[in-house]
Amino acid sequence: MRAVKSPASVPLRPRQARCMSTTLPIVDRPIRFALVGCGRIAKNHFESLRVHQAHAQLVAVCDVRPEALQAAMAANGVPGFASLEALLAGSDADVVVLTTPSGLHPRQAIQVAQAGRHVLSEKPMATKFDEGMAMVQACRDAGVKLFVVKQNRLNSTVQLVKRAIEQGRFGRIYMSTVNVFWTRPQSYYDDAPWRGRWDMDGGAFMNQSSHYVDLLDWLVGPVDSVHAYTATLARDIEAEDTGVMSVRLRHGGLASINVTMLTFPQNLEGSITILGEKGTVKIGGTAVNKIEHWQFADAHPDDALVNDASYNAPSVYGFGHPLYYDNVIKSLRGEASAQVDGYEGLRSLEILIAAYRSARDGQRVGLPLVF
Repeated sequence: MRAVKSPASVPLRPRQARCMSTTLPIVDRPIRFALVGCGRIAKNHFESLRVHQAHAQLVAVCDVRPEALQAAMAANGVPGFASLEALLAGSDADVVVLTTPSGLHPRQAIQVAQAGRHVLSEKPMATKFDEGMAMVQACRDAGVKLFVVKQNRLNSTVQLVKRAIEQGRFGRIYMSTVNVFWTRPQSYYDDAPWRGRWDMDGGAFMNQSSHYVDLLDWLVGPVDSVHAYTATLARDIEAEDTGVMSVRLRHGGLASINVTMLTFPQNLEGSITILGEKGTVKIGGTAVNKIEHWQFADAHPDDALVNDASYNAPSVYGFGHPLYYDNVIKSLRGEASAQVDGYEGLRSLEILIAAYRSARDGQRVGLPLVF
């Protein structure tokens, strides 16, 4: 991966923050976390930290919206800050969690890294590939870790399929299909003006389907090339509310990703189907939470685990965040390697950027991207 400098579009303010350099592993005390961006997804992170309170502690929250900040402070009993600069100067967090709009992640991650703190970024890590690269380099140069949340990899359903692939049970994989048929009404976008903007959020591919693009690449990739179409059919936003992507995989198989935020009247399906020489599997439900088909030529003890692997998902986020935090904490304690670091985060971001280039230019785009 080529080295890049922080892009001019991501200016850094003078460093007023207290610069720390956390020595790893951290084993003599709980790991201190601070969270920036107290919106829709933040509660999953708060709940995950409570699950791991034996080894993790939330020490601060931050939001530019006073009402959101006050609510997070009251719910968690921790100090609050109105800016990232103030949080870095006024807290002793080891890790700063970024649950802000995606377009802010690069600038904020670079600030956090230069202050000597580790970075945990929600998906997608950035909306531009060069800015994602800048995040990785800034953390590498500062000697801190960069984690990118990909919690769906840890779903019990997905883990069972991953194991079947690694065991070779599918034989040659011919075709894989991802469907994300959800709904996001206009009010969803109106509630937060950054949603659906190219620079801050992207559209149905970049935001809602980011995890599913990652799953396709992680399970059956790597991706060789993509050809995509996008459309804004019914929502008043800059980016797309609907898209289709045709994918050629490096091993020769084909795949497709179909996504829309216009499903009537509610979320219908978040699924991946894998068709192989000796096996066929579909993980469905609203968020890859149910194994709907499981058939292989040869029996295996894992076949008895299929029914127990499925679960009811209270939301499209599932139950993966606590499992993801378990790996983050163990990696900071020196007990495991990071399962999804900045380099892993770049893989799905590269595919998404390739899809947008393809839709814009009307042609197939090969990977890796060329700048």
